[in-house]
Amino acid sequence: MFVANPFRSLALVMLLAFSPLLFADERARILVLGDSLSAGYGIELEESWVSLLAERLADDYAYQVINASVSGETSGGGLARLPALLKEHQPALLILELGGNDGLRGHPLNIMQQQLESIIQQSQNAGAEVLLLGMQIPPNYGQRYTERFHQVYTQLAKQYELAYVPFFLEGIAINRDLMQRDGIHPTAEAQSVMLDNVWVGLEPLLKKEN
Repeated sequence: MFVANPFRSLALVMLLAFSPLLFADERARILVLGDSLSAGYGIELEESWVSLLAERLADDYAYQVINASVSGETSGGGLARLPALLKEHQPALLILELGGNDGLRGHPLNIMQQQLESIIQQSQNAGAEVLLLGMQIPPNYGQRYTERFHQVYTQLAKQYELAYVPFFLEGIAINRDLMQRDGIHPTAEAQSVMLDNVWVGLEPLLKKEN
């Protein structure tokens, strides 16, 4: 006759209860907070620069990449989502790629700057280092607006002593072969260039595996 072992049953219950902890990913996290440029708009997700970043990190760095980018996102939208993201993921690094949609829609730049600044402050207060990806926009709203738009990033990077990439789409935006038909979003072929641009600012912040 089979007799159940109460200790074995108790051990199984405890294993199931603590299994999320046993199998949790303990790697430090990189949170990417961006818009369609980081969400992989118009291409396969695995082709995006964020996915390529995860692949590049896999060999020498113990980081998990969390892509919280949303197509169409503005600095205000990112700011609204940030507290929950910081609480859930507790990132060691935050890559901030927002503001492009603010500029394309002609949003007030003082408001955009305040919102980006709040994202930076909250991230730093949560213990995350911030890498700021700068953007440039076409002169649709005049030269003064265009120049002031880019200055927002430069000022924030200097004020908060951030790791900084002055122009995220350097070497891409003026190359038609690397842009989709809309003239706004990079192609799949451009993603490795985008990653290289990010890597210049990101690599000094990374800690290699022992």
